[in-house]
Order: sequence, then structure tokens, then C-alpha cells
Amino acid sequence: MMAVRERFEYDLQELQKKLIEIGNFAVEALHRSVEALETQNIELALEIIDDDNQADILYEEINDLAILLIAKQQPVAIDLRRIIVAIKIATDIERIADFGVNIAKSTIRIGSEPLIKPIEHIKEMYEISTEMLRLSLEAFTEEDIAKAKKVADMDDQVDDLYGETIKELLQINLQKPEYLPQITQLSFVCRYLERAADHVTNISEHIFYLVKGRQYDLNN
Repeated sequence: MMAVRERFEYDLQELQKKLIEIGNFAVEALHRSVEALETQNIELALEIIDDDNQADILYEEINDLAILLIAKQQPVAIDLRRIIVAIKIATDIERIADFGVNIAKSTIRIGSEPLIKPIEHIKEMYEISTEMLRLSLEAFTEEDIAKAKKVADMDDQVDDLYGETIKELLQINLQKPEYLPQITQLSFVCRYLERAADHVTNISEHIFYLVKGRQYDLNN
């Protein structure tokens, strides 16, 4: 029969695996949603919306396992922090997956109207955000605060791109006001990606809490 501590370690690893799984799902959701926007693929956008319940199921599984671990094992200190941090990270990742759905909805609203400009900056924001998420999951697994700090620093790049892209969209709106509905949707997409990067920064803060045992604000 598995010893109590062994069982606990096994369940903690399961929790970690599920976190990586929901993290990978969020990365894929953002990837597919930006692809759907660029190619104006409405069918793909609809698929993304349909698939979102997978993230919700994983989120519930993580929460259930975490609550079970706390109730059955009554963990102390670092183990308890690991479980609490897993719940917090899962919440942030679930929100990031939701932003993928929101981008898909904006794609559907734009429809087949030709895009007013290439979405290079949006793609760049997406690439940095997803790289941040991948790195943050590594930082969590390795309990590496140097990596977590690097992730938080990358958020500035997304903020800069966000500001630049919104400025460009406002400029286009002055010249082509008839494109306001599309400009509005593209502005929303930029906002969703900027918020996704903010949620990854939250994950970095949770990792600092896990390792250091106190809260840090990495958004400043």
C-alpha cells in the first residue's frame, strides 16, 4: 500500500500535470484564435468557442484535487503554498483561455470584411504572451524565481506593442471612420492579449510567493 507521503507527492505531481495541461490548452487557444483572425476563418473561430469547455473541465479538476489534498492531507508550510499557488495559477490560465474565445468572437464579428491593416503587432503580442506563459509554467515546475522575473519583465514589451497598435488603429479611424466596427474589434483583440500577459505576470507573482513565502508586485 502506498505510504501517506508517497500518495501526497503523487497527487501533487498530478496537480502539476493538470496545470501544465491547462497551460498548454491556453497557449493553443490563443494560437488558434490569432490564426483564425489572420485568415478570417470563421469555422475555426466557432471551433475555439466550442472547445472552451475543456479548459473549464480542467480548471474544475484542478480545484477538486487541490481541495481534496488540503482536506485529506492537511499540508503545512511549503506544501500548502504549492496547492494554493496551483489554484491561483489555474484561475489565471483559465482567464487566458477565455481571451482566446473572446478573440474568436471578435473574428466572427469582423466576418469577411478585409482587414484594414496587417495584424503583425497583434501576432507579436500573441507570440510574447504565449512565450511568457510557457516560461512561467517552467518557472513553476522548477520553482525558479529568476525565470519568473524574466517573464514579468517581458510584460513591458506587450504593453509597448499594445500602446503602439491602439495609436495606429485610432489614426486609421480618423482617415477611414467607416471601418469603426472593425477598428473596435481589433482594439478589443489587442486588449485581450495585453490582459493575457498581465495574467501571466500574476503567475510569476504566485511563483515568488511559493518560493519566498510572501507577496511581490511585479507589475511595477
